[in-house]
Amino acid sequence: MADDLWYFGYGSNMCRATFVERRRIEPRQAHAALLVGYRLCFDIPVGPGERAVANLSADPLGRVWGVAYQISTEQFEHLDRTEGVPNGIYKRVPVEVVTASDQCMTAFTYQSPISVAGRKPSARYMGLLLAGARENGLPPSYLEYLESIELGLDERLDAGDP
Repeated sequence: MADDLWYFGYGSNMCRATFVERRRIEPRQAHAALLVGYRLCFDIPVGPGERAVANLSADPLGRVWGVAYQISTEQFEHLDRTEGVPNGIYKRVPVEVVTASDQCMTAFTYQSPISVAGRKPSARYMGLLLAGARENGLPPSYLEYLESIELGLDERLDAGDP
């Protein structure tokens, strides 16, 4: 466990269905955690329409809730590959987070240099964030914030695709 790292997930990786079941990463520990100095945005384009996935933007007044996961170096390298780090989609960024029990910890998170204004999360993607926020006991005010975000049209549904 000496080589374990802390990862701060703020997007779909908060959701067990994504992190554990799809990515096959079983963390040693998981804690609700707060990242100060960033704001959540949805500006990484997915497909030709409005859809986007989560990103972080530096903001001295920003606050983003998420989940701090303790994972092995090998699991983190696997996560890097699934998140597109080798292709430049995201990069690892060191951050300080505070757990709900006021424990400060150094973690890594992902931030993307890709940013396209006017993008929005799809209802399906936002459902993953909301599920993860509920599963991990994030504050009700943060759930309300997530629920208030305007959703983008999913062109796959408009085209009749499942």
